[in-house]
Amino acid sequence: MQETSQVAAMPDLYREVLDEVGRLERAGMRSVAYDIRQRAIATYSHRWDERGARSLEKLVAEARTKVAAAPKAAQVAPLRSSTTA
Repeated sequence: MQETSQVAAMPDLYREVLDEVGRLERAGMRSVAYDIRQRAIATYSHRWDERGARSLEKLVAEARTKVAAAPKAAQVAPLRSSTTA
């Protein structure tokens, strides 16, 4: 049962990885972002099981650690939709 819930969470985990990859790119860490994105794509494409879910969780954590280590001037918030009047 637990494996089923982890597999069900994979789309959300993948989205989290991509959100963090976007932050890395905006912080100027494009090569790191590329590496994490490639590993996330490979996992999401081939491992729809407990191991794949754990791998995506680790990628989210790794990306967040890299964003936190980015130079202060490069710290960026999540994208937000802007409204223009």
